[in-house]
Amino acid sequence: MSHPVYAVTGASGQLGRLAVAALVARVGAAAVVAIVRDPAKAAGLFPAGVAIRKGDYDQPQELAAACAGIERLLLISSNAIGQRLAQHRNAIAAAGQAGVARIAYTSVLRADVSPLGLAEEHRQTERALAESGLPHSLLRNGWYTENYAASIPPALAHGAFIGSAGSGRVASAARIDYAEAAAVALISDEGPRVVHELAGDSSYSLAEFAAELSLQAGRTIPYVDMPEAQYRAALVGAGLPEGLADLIADSDAGAAKGALDDGTQRLSGLIGRPTTPFATTIADALRG
Repeated sequence: MSHPVYAVTGASGQLGRLAVAALVARVGAAAVVAIVRDPAKAAGLFPAGVAIRKGDYDQPQELAAACAGIERLLLISSNAIGQRLAQHRNAIAAAGQAGVARIAYTSVLRADVSPLGLAEEHRQTERALAESGLPHSLLRNGWYTENYAASIPPALAHGAFIGSAGSGRVASAARIDYAEAAAVALISDEGPRVVHELAGDSSYSLAEFAAELSLQAGRTIPYVDMPEAQYRAALVGAGLPEGLADLIADSDAGAAKGALDDGTQRLSGLIGRPTTPFATTIADALRG
């Protein structure tokens, strides 16, 4: 294959790196382009043979150049909360200008009806994709188990795992599961619009998450449930930016209402294997 035909935006991020590797495993490195904001910082992040191109969500013409010759594009959602819609519109327009035949976009579980605050920019991006006329796939990803695993070090340090999810259940999956699903969908999907509702095979409460953490850590780490405002204040007190604290606390409150639960097992069906158990992600986090 003389020209790469699959590309991943935001490829240097945690999901992006895994998605590039998943694509390489299926189509070969010569068929994959990693689009990153700073190519100099991306050296060594990807399998040998992957082309690296410069592309910034805030630079439409740069993105259009990065998409030249690309047949299918994985648009990984920006992490710039509040600016994402404009950035995603830039990417969609650039893809259209470059003649990209299909976009797969990483959205959020049941974005069309989700009560989560973070869902709004995803809903608007989904509308922008529909309005573009480009064939597209919506990868409506559920929660990443790593989102909770990131709280393991402070939980160990302070002797408690805090949150605001009550007894709500979370059907999360590991980042690698979603990355593999993105690769499969990007390669295989056909038709004007395909929607994938993706989540883990099984669900758990945060009390169950804390119990598994306690088991593996060899000491009791209880789950301490807080009102949303108190949890948000604790996150800000721990040094998180207010916007991120808002998002995390709101997401926990949404989880309490079932927004992160799912029993369809469509993710495992797409990737052809069971999703990664949350106990495995906890073990990986404890190993460092």
